[in-house]
Amino acid sequence: MVQGTTSDAGKSVLVAGLCRVLARKGIKVAPFKPQNMALNSAVTSDGGEIGRAQAVQAFACGIEPTTDMNPVLLKPNTDIGAQIIVQGKAITDMDATGFHAYKPKVMPHVMESFHRLQNTFDSVLVEGAGSPAEINLRDRDIANMGFAEEADVPVIIIADIDRGGVFAHLCGTLDLLSESEQQRVVGFVINRFRGDIALLEPGIDWLEERTGKPVIGVLPYLHGLMLEAEDAIDISQVKNDQPQLKIVVPVLQRTSNHTDFDPLRMHPNVDLEFVGKNQALPPADLIILPGSKSVINDLNFLREQGWDKQIERHLRFGGKLMGICGGYQMLGEMITDPLGIEGNITSAQGLGYLPLTTELKQQKQLQRNQGRLTLPAQDSVTVFGYEIHAGTTSGVDDSAPLQLEQGPDGCLGIDNQVFGTYLHGVFESSEACGAILQWAGLTEAEGVDFDQIREEGINRVADAIEENLDLKKLGINF
Repeated sequence: MVQGTTSDAGKSVLVAGLCRVLARKGIKVAPFKPQNMALNSAVTSDGGEIGRAQAVQAFACGIEPTTDMNPVLLKPNTDIGAQIIVQGKAITDMDATGFHAYKPKVMPHVMESFHRLQNTFDSVLVEGAGSPAEINLRDRDIANMGFAEEADVPVIIIADIDRGGVFAHLCGTLDLLSESEQQRVVGFVINRFRGDIALLEPGIDWLEERTGKPVIGVLPYLHGLMLEAEDAIDISQVKNDQPQLKIVVPVLQRTSNHTDFDPLRMHPNVDLEFVGKNQALPPADLIILPGSKSVINDLNFLREQGWDKQIERHLRFGGKLMGICGGYQMLGEMITDPLGIEGNITSAQGLGYLPLTTELKQQKQLQRNQGRLTLPAQDSVTVFGYEIHAGTTSGVDDSAPLQLEQGPDGCLGIDNQVFGTYLHGVFESSEACGAILQWAGLTEAEGVDFDQIREEGINRVADAIEENLDLKKLGINF
């Protein structure tokens, strides 16, 4: 099990890399994360929902993701509450206090999923969440040492030296563990180091003497690494002195699946900018409204920022506007939530750019989908992706721009300046990405090979692990 001193210490990346290392050697391996909290999620082949990071780790293993790989997923819909997803299915909404009390009831599901993976695979690589030293959450813990103790698995702790204070992070984390938990820790990994390793060695010697635990290795800072982020928005992108298309994405309070925009960040002819609270939308060729876990609240937030007026001006000057999932719902005429699925606001007028109405319903739509996309003055192209939404949208006709296996999807409006779809991952299809960029104004547009970029990223991590970690200290002998 890989645990971290902090969030974003490198747990997800290390597990993905180790998955690839083992898979290269012909070992049947799977990832596992007992509890995840993220608004980036993926749909499994059996119609369940798991954290995006575990889907990427499954890709690194060369296997299909399953709901057992992330049996508990929390999707925040307020600052103190979240939707609770157990073994792929949404069961209820809870506040933080309620979920803390509920943890013992989901632990059997966590162990059931873990044992199924154990019985199917030669090796299971487990990822913790946040930090095991969050002492206010240690009672009833299912995400870190609580799981490790129940499952009786060894633990390594990773820390990000680029943040600073790496030795304090590692020593402090270890010191705050119980005696049995400390004994479970088999070593440390220092992540994202840049510089002369000789300057770090005295600190490593001190750390090993101070803790009695070995440093299994020091991973270098991998510049330009592209792997989907577990939760935080990644704003890095391919450098280009003369990008030909400017795309702006307003960051909503509950933006979901912002990994939709990773292929655009990697596109050499695209300048992608995320715009946050209290910032004006800059001039752009294309504005994309992202998915949202709380669509009515985020629509109101969008209006509070004045972005609705700025979008209106953008369209008057000939710019293009696109919405994905929740952003697609916002482009319609009305959104209703009679059951209070996403909060206590039961209805909101949409932006009115598409002739659609959406009603939020209890049953979430979870499915992978593929088909053909046809945009104005273009030939149809292959498109694929996945749907995660609680809404049912009316007004989509048989001539919709996306003709998918599960039926028509999407809509065009305002003289073809506005386009929306439920399909997450739409830019991962190279042909569809190219078609949308061409619609937005990029001449001779081509999409990027996102699968190849992801593959190269995973292999870079795996190569760094094989070169810099003492795998024998993890019991891995080839």
